[in-house]
Amino acid sequence: MSRIQVTIDDATFEVDVQLGGPGQATVIVDGQALDVAFTRPQNDEPVEWMRVDGRSYEIVLDRQMHWVRSARRLHRLAVHDAEVQAARPAGGDGRVKAPIPGSIARVLVEPGAQVQAGQPLLVLEAMKMENQINAPRAGTVERVNVVVGQSVALGVVLLEIA
Repeated sequence: MSRIQVTIDDATFEVDVQLGGPGQATVIVDGQALDVAFTRPQNDEPVEWMRVDGRSYEIVLDRQMHWVRSARRLHRLAVHDAEVQAARPAGGDGRVKAPIPGSIARVLVEPGAQVQAGQPLLVLEAMKMENQINAPRAGTVERVNVVVGQSVALGVVLLEIA
């Protein structure tokens, strides 16, 4: 079973996914079990079809998983793998390093900002999952070394806190 956190627009859900046979899964959303059947798009077609507890849905899912469009409207989407911890590699000197290779999705602070321990600093996207990188300690952001869209390797210094 895989545990993920899904945010659609401003609503966040804890989701457990257990894949069954081809095109089938049991999905537990905030404690409620749902049977899901789905198809994969063919030939790079953007439309996907799924059936949730017997009700059919046609959706368009952004390949980077930043949005999903239903018959009603476009929704912002964020997916975080709750089983993967994005802990900062040891440093202790105020340098915040990339815990995994990925791409910078959002930078939430700028040089000169006062931050508290545990405060979100940036979001690193890896394997279509967003990983929030938090401040290891309180202090002042001295330097931000990355920009949105930049690819980073494991251990690269993302920013520095004095």
